[in-house]
Amino acid sequence: MQHDGFNLDDTVAMLERTPARLSALLEGLPEGWVRATEGDGTWSPYDVIGHLIHGERANWIPRVRHILAGERRPFEPFDRTPRFTEHQSKSVSELLATFAELRRENVAALVGMNLTGADLSRTGQHPEFGEVRLGQLLATWVVHDLDHVGQIVRTTAKVYAEAVGPWRAYLLILQDRE
Repeated sequence: MQHDGFNLDDTVAMLERTPARLSALLEGLPEGWVRATEGDGTWSPYDVIGHLIHGERANWIPRVRHILAGERRPFEPFDRTPRFTEHQSKSVSELLATFAELRRENVAALVGMNLTGADLSRTGQHPEFGEVRLGQLLATWVVHDLDHVGQIVRTTAKVYAEAVGPWRAYLLILQDRE
């Protein structure tokens, strides 16, 4: 279903693929790659997976349900910091499996809602942005996934930032973001 430049079928297709993308990038990697960061205060791929798990539990589908219920109060604020302590004893494989299961459940819930174009226009109150449409929330879910996939790729590339020597000048992924 297409509505205001948003396509629900494409959204589902993208959301379904994120766990496999992340597994392909991280499964079986040495710990140094999975725990790499871009410096103090930045997230490792491991931390990103913890953050995505938290989002599956507390952000996307709860906010969809909030909008569909016609709630006028703002969404519950979402703690965007990763759950550094909650998952620290688990392997990246365990986190990836947890994320994949939660995502399967959430995509099934989303599909089961049988959303209409009218539903996608329904609004909720974001605590920071004010009024937002359901279609915008769902589009953000997809782009949020892609943003973190890009972050993981960039962070792991920087493991070899020094090892590439002079080629660093040609590798945009190694350039610090402003």
